[in-house]
Amino acid sequence: MVTAPSLFDIFAAVIFCIALLHTFSASFFTRLAHRYHTHSGLFHLLGEVEVVFGFWAFVLISSMAVYSGTESAIKYMESRSFTEPLFVLAIMVVAASRPILHAVMSWLNGIAKILPLPSNLAVYFLCLSFLPMTGSFITEPGAMTLAALMLSDTCFSEKLSLRLRYATIGVLFVNVSIGGTLTHFAAPPVLMVAAPWGWNTPFMLTHFGWKAAIAVIINASIVTWIFRHELMEKAKSMKADDAQKPNIPLPIIIVHLAFLAGVVIFAHHPVIFLGLFLFFLGFAEAYRAYQGRLYIREGLLVAFFLAGLITLGGFQQWWLELVLSDLNPTLLYYIATALTAITDNAALTYLGSLVPGVSEQFKYALVAGAVTGGGLTVIANAPNPAGFSILKRFFPNQTVRPLPLFLAASLPTGVAILAFQCL
Repeated sequence: MVTAPSLFDIFAAVIFCIALLHTFSASFFTRLAHRYHTHSGLFHLLGEVEVVFGFWAFVLISSMAVYSGTESAIKYMESRSFTEPLFVLAIMVVAASRPILHAVMSWLNGIAKILPLPSNLAVYFLCLSFLPMTGSFITEPGAMTLAALMLSDTCFSEKLSLRLRYATIGVLFVNVSIGGTLTHFAAPPVLMVAAPWGWNTPFMLTHFGWKAAIAVIINASIVTWIFRHELMEKAKSMKADDAQKPNIPLPIIIVHLAFLAGVVIFAHHPVIFLGLFLFFLGFAEAYRAYQGRLYIREGLLVAFFLAGLITLGGFQQWWLELVLSDLNPTLLYYIATALTAITDNAALTYLGSLVPGVSEQFKYALVAGAVTGGGLTVIANAPNPAGFSILKRFFPNQTVRPLPLFLAASLPTGVAILAFQCL
């Protein structure tokens, strides 16, 4: 039975709705910053999508301190788990290092040679298909970071049409969301239910993974084919830039890969992966000649975004449980897909794991719906803010507008629906 909400629960839900509206209207504040120079700094801050949920989480916790006392607010914050934001910070910075990108680009070029496509098209296709599916092994935030950076370095630029840029980021978000379902330990929405429901990697492969892989390949194939002429004409190549950069010794690459592997292996143990992260920063500084810019600012902004979402999300359980209760599996699937667009899909599946005595059909519908809708908005899936942070500089006013993103992700989401509902 769903517990009746308290007055503060309702207030927190209102704050959450305001935060959603703020997220979807962030570009409005960016325009205000250009119009009113006196307060442009404040408007630029409010126009940063990554700041929105952190800002409103601060409002919520401040209100809670006034309403219930400082001790209640502190107790609530200490009850939240911020492992995921910390992990995203670490994995973004490590995965975005030049030696890692150099190694991944070498692998992509090797695979591209065996595909019956021109080099540019093959790399673009692999960035939207192969890399998202590696999220099942190196975690979805890691895959998103690598795919976004590979796209930005090889074929993503302001010279491409805005239509292609939105189509690319839409497919990327959807494919990363569903591409992490080949295993039980890498995708946040799957991880939330794997232990309580006894799901393992063989189960994920047979019930989700192969369907997701088909959808990922179809989505990547469609967008590559539709924009093949534009990609061939205008896509940038990484080779000219690489020629001006020093060669990276193999031992340096191996050490970076070891750091990446360590962060992934201990993804659920912040004491360890944060220690590895700090060690990595020291190593990167020692061998600065082989480094590019470390994405620390972007990682911090994304971590702040996710921390704010976690803080606000803790008070949304009452209405989410109300919506999810007593639904048939088919309806649950579509409602979960829609709800994911306005809530983090890991929070959605976590709440589902708390419902006792649910059927196997309920479990499948909830998780499949949660990952299906993970590309519709920036907030739908935890890795999305990482991709947004890396690629937003290629969009007007450095903003990925919500409606064009939703429309761009609708077709690949439809392919995912067909895969999970019809196969």
